[in-house]
Amino acid sequence: MIPQISKDETRRRVHTRIRKKLQGSEERPRLNVYRSLNHMYVQLIDDGKGVTVVSATTAGGKNDKGKKKTGGNLASAKEVGKLIAQRAQEKGIKQVVFDRGGYLYHGRIKALAEAAREAGLEF
Repeated sequence: MIPQISKDETRRRVHTRIRKKLQGSEERPRLNVYRSLNHMYVQLIDDGKGVTVVSATTAGGKNDKGKKKTGGNLASAKEVGKLIAQRAQEKGIKQVVFDRGGYLYHGRIKALAEAAREAGLEF
C-alpha cells in the first residue's frame, strides 16, 4: 500500500522552499498568508527583527445581521486584502514581499493579493 501524503504536509514543504528565497525587511516586510477552511490570516513580518508589524484576519467579529462571520469565501479574502493594505499604509509601508504560504496563486489567495494591490500595496 502506498502511504498517502497529506495536503498540509505538501504545502509546508512548498512553503519551506519558497521561504529560502524570500525575506522581509524593515523597509519591505513579508506579507504572509495562512488559509484555513473557515478563515484567512495575514501578517506583515519583519524577518530581520522577527516581529509582526501588522496583521489582519477574518476570524472573530460578527457580520451586519449579527451572525458569526465566515472567512472561507472570496468576498472575505478581498476584505482582508483591503484591511491589511490600509493598516500597512497607516504604518508607512507601501512595498511588501508576497509570501503565498505554499498555496497556489488561485482563488482566495489571488483575491486577497489583488485587493491589497488595488488598495495601494506594491508587490
